[in-house]
Amino acid sequence: MYTMAELVFLALTLAASLAISLLITVPLTGALVRLRANYNPKALQLDPEGNVHVHTGPIVTGFFGMLRRVYRIEGLAGLYKGFMPTTLATIVMTGFAVIAMDSTKLATHDRIDNIDAGLFGTIASATFGMLVALPAAVLTYRSIVTPYRLPYFRLMYSLRILLTPTEGRRPWILYLTPGLLATQMLRILYSVIILRTFRLLLVVNNFTPFKFGIYLGVEMLSVIITCPLEVMATKLAIQRNHASSEYNSVEQEVEDDAVDAHEYAEYSNQEEDVIGLRHEKDPYLGFVDCFKRIVDEEGWQTLYRAWWVNMLAAIAAAAAAAAQYQAKV
Repeated sequence: MYTMAELVFLALTLAASLAISLLITVPLTGALVRLRANYNPKALQLDPEGNVHVHTGPIVTGFFGMLRRVYRIEGLAGLYKGFMPTTLATIVMTGFAVIAMDSTKLATHDRIDNIDAGLFGTIASATFGMLVALPAAVLTYRSIVTPYRLPYFRLMYSLRILLTPTEGRRPWILYLTPGLLATQMLRILYSVIILRTFRLLLVVNNFTPFKFGIYLGVEMLSVIITCPLEVMATKLAIQRNHASSEYNSVEQEVEDDAVDAHEYAEYSNQEEDVIGLRHEKDPYLGFVDCFKRIVDEEGWQTLYRAWWVNMLAAIAAAAAAAAQYQAKV
């Protein structure tokens, strides 16, 4: 148990860390999410009625190109889209981590320290954390990619833009977004079963520089698996759930909830959108369908957008594992 002085110090430390972290990471996370969410098919497409049309999203060269594009079109406010949901999610998840898991680190909907309680215990812990954080991740990603201007302190107004009336009435339907849970579970299973096993074999037990080199290589090669899963998770998280597939993202499916875009919400930029989004009348139908459509429509390279971010994270994870072992020796 913590003393009162320790709790105050911990709270101040976490608050300072949160403020600095958000100022730096929100623009970077926003650029990453938009880059991976951008829909840019490589050929003519058929709309749901079978008519041929050209849907070409903005061609963005890379992560830093997206940062420049966001700033050029939406300014500083665009760079900090997603600030409020990220802040709230970080506070809630950090509180959960401190109370339930005795953690002293910031936690977000993308990262929370797992309880190392054996293989199945760790899977259960990671799955529980994912289920708790998933709605926050969905709202954060949608608030980043929406073309509308979202006020910081009008929660219900923003939710009516980000969620369909179906999702607003039945929030649990977010968990039923086709393919999203499967993608997240595959990420957890790969991390816990594959990477954790290699870490126990090569780093925790009988650590040597040679074994660490092998583990580092495994972490780096894992980008082949983890990057496509993260790209797919991003595209699936921003896919909104309708009671009927006939309706677009603004004029919804039930009469009482129908709204007009021009009266209801203000665009961040009236002339140009930062990214292109897939038409909501033609959603991904599941994990396999999402994978096949991304490859067929946008090319396999789309699955490796900003792969180097995953590579840096893999190197950092390997270094952290080695440092944690050295600290115990």
